[in-house]
This record gives sequence, C-alpha cells and structure tokens, in this order.
Amino acid sequence: MKYLIVYSSRTGNTRQLAEAIREMLPEEDCLYYGQPGDEAVEKAEHAGLVFAGFWTDRGSCDAGMADFLQKCGPKYFFLFGTAGFGGSDEYYGQILGNVRKNLSGAARLLGSFVCQGQMPDAVRQRYQAMEPSENRDRMLDNFDRAVGHPDAVDIARLKEAVRGLNWTE
Repeated sequence: MKYLIVYSSRTGNTRQLAEAIREMLPEEDCLYYGQPGDEAVEKAEHAGLVFAGFWTDRGSCDAGMADFLQKCGPKYFFLFGTAGFGGSDEYYGQILGNVRKNLSGAARLLGSFVCQGQMPDAVRQRYQAMEPSENRDRMLDNFDRAVGHPDAVDIARLKEAVRGLNWTE
C-alpha cells in the first residue's frame, strides 16, 4: 500500500519519530516524506495510509498539521507526536482526541503514538524566572525529565505500534 509520512517538527523531536517510521517501511511505497503543505495534500490523494506527525501546541497539533489533516479527506491515518509535558497516558489521550477533530468524519484512525519530547533551553529559563511555587517546581521537574526524549525506548514503542497496524489496500 502506498503511504506518506507528513510531519511538523519545531524542535526536531517529531522528525526523529518520522525518521524511525520511514526506516522501517518499504521506501518504494512512500509517495511523500516531509512537511505539511500543498504537495503533501496532493500526494495524499493517491495514498492508502497517512502517517501524520505533530508537535503539541496548546493541547493539539500545530496549525500547519491541522490544516493538512482537514484537507486529506477519507483516508487511513496513523497519528504520532511529541509533547513537552509527558508521563500521562490520559494527557496524551486528550491531545490525540483534539488532533482527531481535524480528521474528516470518514477518516479511519488505525493507530496512534505520543511520547514526551525535549523542550528548548529557553523554556527552562522562562520557568526559572517564574515566582517560586509548587507549580514552577513541577514544570522544572517535567522539563528535566523531558531531556533526551524521544529516547530509544520511545522509538522502540513507536515501531511496535507501527508494526501492529492492520492495513491493506
């Protein structure tokens, strides 16, 4: 089955996930690999499966990915992404629920994966500049836990999720 891997990655975290997916699938069946945009939408018309990767922006995907998903129509999808705040499957589920709202009603979600992603140092500096509080301490702890993610365990879990897909033309 023909597929495409479309991803948006502000810090490189989601790009790492996209590369891991690309490495495990037949190259000759890949119609497109890259950023969302007009070319990706055109190629999606001929694909059976769309791997759509996003970085988390205010609890959902970024605007470019949302626009791409809204234009794709009735396709099979595998959503994957990274979030600076992590550690909670419930939180990841909320993010995926918000991202799914961008899919057409006829779209079929075959699978999904979200993991924590490392944040830029400027974020830590912003947290450190905040008034000391329990919330500030939690945010700093989360920032420190995110360093190095996605890691080898995250990539292995992603690959397991992709291998578990049941898709045919």
